[in-house]
Amino acid sequence: MSTLLPQALSPVESPIPEGTRVSLDEHATFLDRDLVSGGSPWRLLRLAGASRAVAQRWQYGGFVRPGEERLARTLVQQGLLHPHFVRDLNVEEIDVIVPVFNDDGSLRRLLAELEGFHVTIVDDGSRDTGDVAACAKDFHATLLRLRENEGPSRARNAAVLATDRPLLWFIDTDVSMESPREVAQRLCTAFSDPLVAVTAPRVQGPEGPSIREKFERHFSPLDMGERSGLVVPGGPVGYVPSACLMVRRTAFGEGFDEALRVGEDVDFVWRLHDQGWLIRYEAAVVVTHRARSSWRAWWLQRQRYGASSGELAKRHGARLAPFRSDAWTLLAWTSVLAGRPSIGGRIVRAARNHAHAKNFETADDPGAVASEVVTRNMVRAGGPLARGVVRTFGGALLLAALHPRLRTRALILFAVGTAWRWRHHRPHVTDIPLGVADDLAYGVGVAQGAWQTKSFRTLTPSVTKSSMNYREVMGLTTSSDERKERVAHATVQMMEQWRHLLQRRSKT
Repeated sequence: MSTLLPQALSPVESPIPEGTRVSLDEHATFLDRDLVSGGSPWRLLRLAGASRAVAQRWQYGGFVRPGEERLARTLVQQGLLHPHFVRDLNVEEIDVIVPVFNDDGSLRRLLAELEGFHVTIVDDGSRDTGDVAACAKDFHATLLRLRENEGPSRARNAAVLATDRPLLWFIDTDVSMESPREVAQRLCTAFSDPLVAVTAPRVQGPEGPSIREKFERHFSPLDMGERSGLVVPGGPVGYVPSACLMVRRTAFGEGFDEALRVGEDVDFVWRLHDQGWLIRYEAAVVVTHRARSSWRAWWLQRQRYGASSGELAKRHGARLAPFRSDAWTLLAWTSVLAGRPSIGGRIVRAARNHAHAKNFETADDPGAVASEVVTRNMVRAGGPLARGVVRTFGGALLLAALHPRLRTRALILFAVGTAWRWRHHRPHVTDIPLGVADDLAYGVGVAQGAWQTKSFRTLTPSVTKSSMNYREVMGLTTSSDERKERVAHATVQMMEQWRHLLQRRSKT
């Protein structure tokens, strides 16, 4: 059962303070005199003339001036603006919490890195408790022991109850960092914003000579990418892992859901988001997480992550769908895959006309704005859609490729969805089979989780309705001027008929 978390402060009551240095998100784009696109998730925001001028001044960095505090808060909440606070590190504010289970070697290495911090070790039912106790004693850490292995959620929650500092820094024993003080200082700075509940660094695999380590360096399942920003379900960064996570104590509430042994971090972050808190991902702050020691462990890790989606879907519904799309975008790309690109082209043209007429008639260049929005939302959706299909249904696509009539389309979809992983990184030849195996393991796990929970939510796409209707796509609608002309023409015809009728009656 999901645990309770406190409600965040109201954004209206928490404006960004005057004098704060801010910068517009690098992916934000000014489309027209009062339209800006971007954010997390992507959106269109209409700004009045004065507000636009302020936003443009912040594009490459600036400061919040008197009267701009609420606008800054609005843009921060939308993921369009990033505040840059200044805060000195104070280790007396931080409780470091390290859960451990049968891994005293990694624990000893991590504790050596964390010298000078207040560390609480949670022995989650290790077989040899003496080694863990010796580590705690050697590094002057507090030791909390659980009699049985109850999972990371229980271990972390227990440590929170046993500590009292305002910031909680959860670190797994597999994590390593060159300068813990620098990492801590950069993470805790975000808490100058009273609405921020969690900050997390980028978690990459370590440099190593093995094929598995080389793959993990760039494609670790804990790596949320190189783009910093807000963590929002369905956004560019949908969640952050608990391998290295700093949390505001007053936002922690009852903490992690102890019923979840895997996926508890996703659930925790999403519940915080639903309570109005902000979660920030700092991609420029990098720590490493050790890769699995064997191929079997590597496969099982991916499979367990996939299987966790079943329980998460019971709590968060359509957020765990294999992919999300509006109906027309999905139909457009399906028609292209089916060898009917003309249908997809018709849908895209209709979408441009619809956006032009319904949303951007007052723009300086409504055609250009409509084209940009439709391109962003429909044309560029093809890669992510293919990636979502392959990530969950890759095995089914390979089976479909055995059928002569389905082979070409199934292989094209599989190739596009697989290659989308490497759109920002040139793969090594050995990365390709590992990437395929990664997707297959995750897909097997998703199917396993659906079977265990007796729910198909994780296998059911989330398809939303569009404001564009069938008549618009088929070209059956007319503009307002055309409608007025037709009404006028019909009126004239009707009046002529009445005139002829009256003339006949007068003659009789």
